Amino acid sequence: MPPPSRFSTKRLIVDVIRFQPGETLTEILETPATSEQEAEHQRAMQRRAIRDAKTPDKMKKSKSVKEDSNLTLQEKKEKIQTGLKKLTELGTVDPKNKYQELINDIARDIRNQRRYRQRRKAELVKLQQTYAALNSKATFYGEQVDYYKSYIKTCLDNLASKGKVSKKPREMKGKKSKKISLKYTAARLHEKGVLLEIEDLQVNQFKNVIFEISPTEEVGDFEVKAKFMGVQMETFMLHYQDLLQLQYEGVAVMKLFDRAKVNVNLLIFLLNKKFYGK
Repeated sequence: MPPPSRFSTKRLIVDVIRFQPGETLTEILETPATSEQEAEHQRAMQRRAIRDAKTPDKMKKSKSVKEDSNLTLQEKKEKIQTGLKKLTELGTVDPKNKYQELINDIARDIRNQRRYRQRRKAELVKLQQTYAALNSKATFYGEQVDYYKSYIKTCLDNLASKGKVSKKPREMKGKKSKKISLKYTAARLHEKGVLLEIEDLQVNQFKNVIFEISPTEEVGDFEVKAKFMGVQMETFMLHYQDLLQLQYEGVAVMKLFDRAKVNVNLLIFLLNKKFYGK
């Protein structure tokens, strides 16, 4: 088995001095561990193994680290001595000063780890605060959306009521309430600028297409039917609130039936004029 590297040796030293303190590293390595120290060390290594088992694969400790965790305190000290011998031969440590360079190096590592953990803790607190603030904003904006939906519905109800009241009494007398239905040829809507194009259909064929727009029982919803040369083709449910949202977002063009492109602003203008008396 090759001798442990400088990094591995430092890691083993940290493991040992946690459970067997002493004045110098040399003293610790030369003094046998007590049974209590060995037992405490074993319990700590078992807890470490349990934590590692729950860690994602990419973050798990290396095989050599796992193998070292299975060693007793005495076995770790023997491995440390092998590593120190190799490092002494390389001239990177000096046994005459009781390996003080290595101890200083370990102390720096511990300080850096502490600073790193403190930074991570501060970052975690900041992330938690940001998350809480975003949740609060999401709740606020959700409530705002509900408010505006309610407000728009109230406006639509009022507009619909206004449209009904504006009818002349004599026009309504003796007649059952009937919903207004608009019929336009595609050519007429094209002239008004509402209809921009119909895919796979020439403009000279627009006269053969009829659009019928009818309000539904739900205020602000319209049923749009398309006929080609008198034959019913498709039906599209148009939501006035969706049009207002598109207008708010600056969307100028939308599709009906996945084929007909219409001008959003002019379509809103047409609906306002014909159904809401604006």
